[in-house]
Amino acid sequence: MDAPALPSRWNVDAPELIAETFSSRIWKVVREDGSPAIVKALKAFEDVEDELRGAHFLAWRRGEGAVRLLGRDGHCMLLEYAGETLLSQVLAEQGDNAATAIAAEVMARLFSPSDHPVPPDLQPLRVRFSSLFNKARIDREAGEKSLYVEAAATAERLLADPVEVLPLHGDLHHDNIMHGARGWLAIDPKGVLGDPGFDAANMFYNPLDRDELCRDPRRIADMAEIFARTLGQTPPAILDYAIAYGCLSASWYHEDGNAIDESRELSIATAIKTVRLSL
Repeated sequence: MDAPALPSRWNVDAPELIAETFSSRIWKVVREDGSPAIVKALKAFEDVEDELRGAHFLAWRRGEGAVRLLGRDGHCMLLEYAGETLLSQVLAEQGDNAATAIAAEVMARLFSPSDHPVPPDLQPLRVRFSSLFNKARIDREAGEKSLYVEAAATAERLLADPVEVLPLHGDLHHDNIMHGARGWLAIDPKGVLGDPGFDAANMFYNPLDRDELCRDPRRIADMAEIFARTLGQTPPAILDYAIAYGCLSASWYHEDGNAIDESRELSIATAIKTVRLSL
């Protein structure tokens, strides 16, 4: 497949297609000094604004806890090369505790103070939750006391009283944290604005092929403790965000007609709810 036409000012060469997703094509390129970099070429798809807000998040973070945005040309980004080791590989080889500790370190760096103004177009967390609120409204009107209804009420409570409001990665998980020349860095942010507790939430649902791990009460409780300590919050608050996030994710799958993944997210959210009720 031919590489996209890249700006000459980037001074990159030898493009090699290394990944393709529904939203983008990822090319590994060589910079003028011989070092590798990544070109992420966005496709035309419904949620492309997520990716563009993510670019603004990276520009704002300036390499602290996340890959550097080296250049942007329309829907094409030149990104720092994050390495080849995924956090999911650490989980497989060294165990979940090691992977969770690394994720917490990355979170701490992502939320370290910045002197630079927050990008103006980040998506407010309330807007991010709109699919959950819509599904909960449908269930309420149908007289269903579903987990969606509960989770929407939890999300409303959290949104009304955030611990703090900061730029968020928005999609932090074991395949979006990589190790390279500058250590562990986050990739592929969505660019959201809200309480940092939201960024811990997706970790509870990953890796995607480890459902028994994601539903393990001890793992859920340990993660809540570690991320609460990292973010200066309480374990119950972290678990509330995890429940709300899982039901948000399930509502997206519901909209897509994907009953299998919707059921998976709801089953993990239910396991998290059980731990939450025990605290």
